Amino acid sequence: MKDFFSFAITYLPYLLQGALITIEIAVIGIAAGSMIGLLIGLGRVSNTKLFSQISRFYIWVIRGTPLLVQLFTIHFAIPSVFPVLTMPPFVSACIALSLNAAAYIAEIARGAIQSMDKGQMEAARSLGLSYGQSMRRVIIPQAFRRMLPPLGNEFIALIKESSLVSTIALYDLLRTGQQIISSTYRYMEIFFLVGLIYLVLTTIMTFIVGKVEKKVGAYE
Repeated sequence: MKDFFSFAITYLPYLLQGALITIEIAVIGIAAGSMIGLLIGLGRVSNTKLFSQISRFYIWVIRGTPLLVQLFTIHFAIPSVFPVLTMPPFVSACIALSLNAAAYIAEIARGAIQSMDKGQMEAARSLGLSYGQSMRRVIIPQAFRRMLPPLGNEFIALIKESSLVSTIALYDLLRTGQQIISSTYRYMEIFFLVGLIYLVLTTIMTFIVGKVEKKVGAYE
């Protein structure tokens, strides 16, 4: 036990540096994915058939392929055809996670919007609001409350899925742990510490989402 603590004290700072990269990628993925996902979700429920079909196709492709394949496509495949699009691992990781999260968030948004009573839209339109104004001022604020629980699950999943970026040589938490293992061969200790840090990150996210749910619920 004493040996483990001395080992942890020695290498924990390096793992925390990797965790910082993981947090940065996750935050960017959550923020960008939420904005893109909301737009795609609105397109999915749009009365314009073109927007609806484009959104449906995007969701079908992204949800139907593994995140790892998407990551490799963005970082390796596309630059091999268009060298000008070669990007650093960090940028590729952020783009892949954002686009992947957007598809799932779009479906969450679609489900929440379509779960609203149709009378809400009719009432808003009867007051002279346009379709866009009705969505922005009446439907989306109410649908947001229903979106929070599944959004929280998606955010937590995104933090864990960010570990895949280690496959493109980005020194996130997992990649840093693998590098330490290659020099120390202490598999058990490192994976325990890596798992513990991921657990702390997801617990913090769960706490934040829970607080937001309570705050939003207070206004119902």
